[in-house]
Amino acid sequence: MTAATDVEPDTGRHQSARPVLVLAALAIVYVVWGSTYLGIRIMVEDIPPMIAAGARFACAAVILALILMARGGFARLALSRAELLSCALIGLLLPVLGQGLVTIAESGGAPSGLVALLIAAVPLWVLLYRVLAGERPKKATVAGVLMGFAGLAALLIANGVGGDFPFWTIALVMLSTASWAFGSWLQPRLKMPKDAFVAAVYEMAIAGVVLLAVGLASGERFELAVYSARSWAAWAYLVVFGSVVAFSAYVWLLQAANISLVATYAYVNPLVAVFLGWLVLSEAVTVPIIAGGAVVIAAVVIVVSTERPQRKAAAVKEPDHG
Repeated sequence: MTAATDVEPDTGRHQSARPVLVLAALAIVYVVWGSTYLGIRIMVEDIPPMIAAGARFACAAVILALILMARGGFARLALSRAELLSCALIGLLLPVLGQGLVTIAESGGAPSGLVALLIAAVPLWVLLYRVLAGERPKKATVAGVLMGFAGLAALLIANGVGGDFPFWTIALVMLSTASWAFGSWLQPRLKMPKDAFVAAVYEMAIAGVVLLAVGLASGERFELAVYSARSWAAWAYLVVFGSVVAFSAYVWLLQAANISLVATYAYVNPLVAVFLGWLVLSEAVTVPIIAGGAVVIAAVVIVVSTERPQRKAAAVKEPDHG
């Protein structure tokens, strides 16, 4: 769930990274993040969605914090009050609304592949926020955005009302996508910790606490012995690989590779998700899904390729999604 936008021109310092390491990190982001949608779908077969997502982010925050402290001591996690408030806001927009609503939607029956295709539109939403803020993108970029939203409309019409799953689940995914994109657009405009890993720790920790509190308040309960080994395995996979390994690879790529190359994950992840959903869960891959999804992904390719790569801004984060 991320997109690269608003970043400064890449410099030659990226050339020092070994190509094999860049390829390995890209492979992790491509495959692992693409597989998180399937992981969520399996996890919520038994585990209540908000408790599952909350525990996932809380545990991932603890693991990442321990790794950072082992390398730099407790002082590495220090941050100012303004930075903490910024992390709290981004934590609400990204992991809580962005990932939490996706988890609820998949718990309600939304197919993981279709969810991934809808989320692929994050770069389009980010660009929309930029336009509303007064920016004037290239004509080709605007054309890509319009094409992308047309593809989204086709997906919603073909798979929404009268589909095999409640329409409210798709509405939640759309809301989560808009929230994730807004948080991604807003983040570079806030006072954030300089260390992206430190920011991730606090964002995931705050999200974990909020999701657990909301889940328990809404009636969800921990019933550890009831959950199947399959759901536990999916939860553990999301904690370790989705929220720690893949995110770390992504942060490293932002420093080691050209941002236009990193951004390609935005249109590779959905393909991985659709394939895995079909392979593992026998999710239907219909002609409308293929057609609408192809339009959305093509639009993202146009937007990413026509936007001038810049360096410091907001490459949309994702965590986690996964």
